[in-house]
This record gives sequence, structure tokens and C-alpha cells, in this order.
Amino acid sequence: MELRHLRYFLALAEELHFGRAAQRLSMSQPPLSVAIQQLEASVGARLFLRNSKSVQLTAAGQALVPEARALLSQAHEALQHVRDVDLGQAGSLRIGFVGAMLYRGLPQMLQAFQASHPRLRLELRELSSAEQLAELTRDRLDVGFAHTALVPPGLQHILVASQVPGTHALAQRPVPTQPIELAQLAGEPLALVSRDVSPDYHDRILALCAQAGWAPQVRHELRHWLSVVSLVSQGMGVALVPEALQRSGLAGAFFVPLTQATPPYETRCLWRAQREGGAHTALAAFLEAVRGHVALLSPQLASTA
Repeated sequence: MELRHLRYFLALAEELHFGRAAQRLSMSQPPLSVAIQQLEASVGARLFLRNSKSVQLTAAGQALVPEARALLSQAHEALQHVRDVDLGQAGSLRIGFVGAMLYRGLPQMLQAFQASHPRLRLELRELSSAEQLAELTRDRLDVGFAHTALVPPGLQHILVASQVPGTHALAQRPVPTQPIELAQLAGEPLALVSRDVSPDYHDRILALCAQAGWAPQVRHELRHWLSVVSLVSQGMGVALVPEALQRSGLAGAFFVPLTQATPPYETRCLWRAQREGGAHTALAAFLEAVRGHVALLSPQLASTA
């Protein structure tokens, strides 16, 4: 049984006249008669009673009418869905992100993109930078937002944020009102993200401390920047964190800039090179939205992306 047979059947069921049904279908009557015979053979039941004067539906034909309409409707919806996926208007997009992106405009960008692509399902996964790089390589993510200065081979990227690290002081102590030198933190217990989670920034923080002339007491290694800030807010250490985390609003956490220049924390939107374009139209549309977001909020980054 073919979909065209169902279309022919419905036209004849509604017209109950071979000539009018054939005219409606823009075909001649003999092919229509053959198609109805083929459908009846496929179904295994007579669908019409016909003679030289009239055409009538049998009980089996009457039962097939709603089923045929439902099948054709489902087929139409399926084809429309396929077309929408091809146009990037439907389907799903798997998005990874580090927690700090919640304070760098990611929610607002996602809301705007979702409003223009209401049938596209955005699947969000909070993952560390290292986890995202692994998932992208394994094709388990379509796009990720990760802290990394090094982009692995096979991935393309958009620089979405570049911020200098600041320090935040112990909650129980007077908070400096002026920028401080990194050496002033010597002897304080240090909290930072685990090397397994973000090797670039773990090593960079230790290197900054070494350059300042002291070896940090690494007391706490955590999986998320927000956990680092939360721990420090409880008076359990100091940390070097991206300045965007000032917007986390955690009580007891105080952010103070450093006097010396430090390499910035770079956050990148990453994706597999072969996934962009015709192979994944939704991803191409999303990347265009990311570029527009960067251009709006950080024109200097957009010029280098």
C-alpha cells in the first residue's frame, strides 16, 4: 500500500464518482481504477461497490476513511518535521556549559534564541571544561561553552569572554578597599578548581602564585567555580576566580582586584568543525546567535573571533 493509493481512495470516497475523482486528482479514470484495485488487493477487502450507475463505500471502505486521513496527516507531519530539521527550525541541540556562563549572559542568549526557534529543543548539560572537550570529541555534544586557552584539533571556536582574575578575601577579615598584590595572599589556604576539571586554569593559578614568590597551600580542589566561591564565602580560603563571578551574589564573598597584570580567563564556544553548515543547520543558526551576542556585548572580542 502506498500513500498515493490512500489519497486516491479518499478522493473517490468523497466524490463517489470515478470521473469527478479523477478530475480532482488531475489524472485519467483508468489509472485511478487500477490504483483502487491495487489498494483493495493490498487491504484484502472490497472498499467500493460500483456499477455503471453508482459508486458506494462498503463497510470496510467506511472503516478505512478515518484511518486513511490519519495516516496521510501523520505522513504530512513527518515530512514537515524533516523539512524543519533541515532548516534548523526543529530537532534538538545539545549544549554544554560551565557554571560561570550563568553569569556571562548565557541564559539571556538562550532565551532569545529559543524565542526565534520555538520548535527546536535545547538540551543543556552543566559540565566542566575538560568534560565538554571530551564530549565534543565523542560527538555527544553539539556545542559547548568552556574555559580553555587551548583549542584541541578538530574543534572550532568563538571567544565569548576574556576576563582577568580577581581575588576574594576571607569573610572574617577586613576587606581591602584597594587592589592588592598577589604576594599578600602568601600563607593563606587556597581554593581552586581541580586540575582534572580545568587543567589550563589550575596550572595557571599555581604558576601565578609561583611568579609572585610563594608556594600556595592548596587545601581545597573543587569541580565548579561556584563551589570555590561558596567555600571562600564560608571563610575557608582565598581564590583567584573570573571577575564575572562577582554577580553570583553569594553572601560573605568579597571580590578584590589584583595590582599586577594577569593572563585573562578565556571562555570559548566550541564545536566540531564538520558539524557546522549543511550537516547541522540548527547548530549554524545557534553559532550565528552566539556571534551576534558577542558582537553586542563585547565588540572587541567579536573583532578577534
